[in-house]
Parts: sequence; structure tokens; C-alpha cells
Amino acid sequence: MAKTATFGVMHLGTSFGVGYALTGSVTIAGAITFIEPAVNTVLHYFFDRAWERRRTRPAPAG
Repeated sequence: MAKTATFGVMHLGTSFGVGYALTGSVTIAGAITFIEPAVNTVLHYFFDRAWERRRTRPAPAG
């Protein structure tokens, strides 16, 4: 769990750093830092659903 938490903090720091470097704005960098993981979480949910459907699909006859 500590490794996961540490990675999460590192990800947020990286996201903020990149956002700030690209925009020069603390406000925009802060928004990017929290919006990107939220969007990524939603997309990951749908990705997992699609992946599971693909995995459980019957093999083509042949």
C-alpha cells in the first residue's frame, strides 16, 4: 500500500509540474492535477468493461 500511495503522490507532483511548466499558471496546473486523474479513472472503468467483454467473447469457429 505504501508503494501505491507513494506512486500516487509522485503522479500528482509530476502532473502539477508538467502543467505548470506548460502554462506558467498555478491555477491551471492545479486543475490539471486533479481533473486528469478523475477523467482517467472514468475512462479506466469503461476500458475494463470493454476488455472483459473481449476476453470472455467465444472464440470464432474454424
